[in-house]
Amino acid sequence: MRNIKNKSELENKSILIFGAGKIGRSFIGQLFSLGGYEVIFADISLPVVNELNKRKKYKVVIRSTQGTEDNILVENVRAIDIRNKKQIRNEISNAVILAVSVGQNAWPAIIPLIAEGLIERFRNHKSKAIDIILAENMLNASIYFKDHLVKYLPVDYPLDKLVGLIETSIGKMVPVVPLKLEKEDILRVFAEPYNTLIVDRKAFKNAIPQIAGLAPKENIKAWVDRKLFIHNLGHATAAYWGYFCNPDIEYIWQALEIPRVYEKVKKTMIQAANLLVKKYPDEFTEVELTDHVEDLIRRFQNKALGDTVFRVGC
Repeated sequence: MRNIKNKSELENKSILIFGAGKIGRSFIGQLFSLGGYEVIFADISLPVVNELNKRKKYKVVIRSTQGTEDNILVENVRAIDIRNKKQIRNEISNAVILAVSVGQNAWPAIIPLIAEGLIERFRNHKSKAIDIILAENMLNASIYFKDHLVKYLPVDYPLDKLVGLIETSIGKMVPVVPLKLEKEDILRVFAEPYNTLIVDRKAFKNAIPQIAGLAPKENIKAWVDRKLFIHNLGHATAAYWGYFCNPDIEYIWQALEIPRVYEKVKKTMIQAANLLVKKYPDEFTEVELTDHVEDLIRRFQNKALGDTVFRVGC
């Protein structure tokens, strides 16, 4: 009986992810699938939706700095057309957790849908809280999301009690899939081995999911700043200086092979790290952030990943 109960509980665990793009599939969906969740994607691309429903699985190709490749098979997957409002409402009403991975510019389009689902969830389950993982590197993401969400909810909806808005720091690098490879397999995505999703511990309304790769932090603002002002700034420095020194280079690793660019990137990241240690002395140490800078530069130099100056610069 105990085994049957556990199986039933596992089958009832589901995450609804808005956005079946690179981060949604290679990172959020992959982590929760391996953690025993059914993964449901809501997306506007019918070819992707149809293929996910046909296969019920897809591959994430992990490309390491050593040039090796490993495949992660993400299973127990299905998808829905994001325009199917009735099904969206039903999935939100029954899901254990939600995630948003569509890019900030698309938030105004999906927030009304989420609001409708939250209203139906409240109608069906009353006090059943739900957490929404905001998979976006953005300062004050939860405030922005909440300010827009309340516009579509009844004035008496208990938002602060029933909905956790979970800010994140997304550090995984996922390159654009070349058109030729996309035509071979529309679902396959490529990514680096880094697989840690930093989340705001204090924002959860329910128990934090116990899955590998999830890293809850007390001060999420410090970790968002770490991502923006070390990782993103380092990427920007490499892309802009790389293009300035040689407009013909294609990949970010090529930019870092230029000694002048390498030095600019490292000095910039170290300077940012020193500032963050002063700003968050209870969260970071100089040694930790220096090691983080060294690790990031190694990851930036991952030739197998094929990350372009164009993507990184954008």
